[in-house]
Amino acid sequence: MATTQKTTPITLTLTDKAAVEVRKFMADEHASAETAGLRVAVLPGGCSGFRYSLSIEEKPLDDDFVVETGGVRCFVDAFSAQHLNGTVIDFRSNFQESGFAFENPNATGGCGCGSSFTV
Repeated sequence: MATTQKTTPITLTLTDKAAVEVRKFMADEHASAETAGLRVAVLPGGCSGFRYSLSIEEKPLDDDFVVETGGVRCFVDAFSAQHLNGTVIDFRSNFQESGFAFENPNATGGCGCGSSFTV
C-alpha cells in the first residue's frame, strides 16, 4: 500500500546555513536522499514547557506532514505542526556556541538556553 503524504498545513523554513548542516548530518548517517529527512518535533519538557527536537529519519511516518525547504525534506507530526507554523530554523556558529536556533512566532516566552519555549 502506498503512503499518502498529507497536504502541508504549516510553513517551516530552513535557512541556507541550516540546510547545509542538515545535509552534512544526513551524509554522515548515510541517509537515503530519496526517502530520508529531518524530523522537527515539539516535545513536552525543557525549562519553559516545550522543547524542540531534531533528528534524521529514514522515512516519514504515515501521518506526518512533509515539508520541503532548502532542499531538505522535513517530517512533522500533527501535534508539533500546531506549534511550529511559521518557524524559521537557522544554524548559528560563533565563539561561544554552535547549533540550530529557532525563530518561532508561536512562542510567547522562552528561556536563556534557547531550546525551550512557552506557548
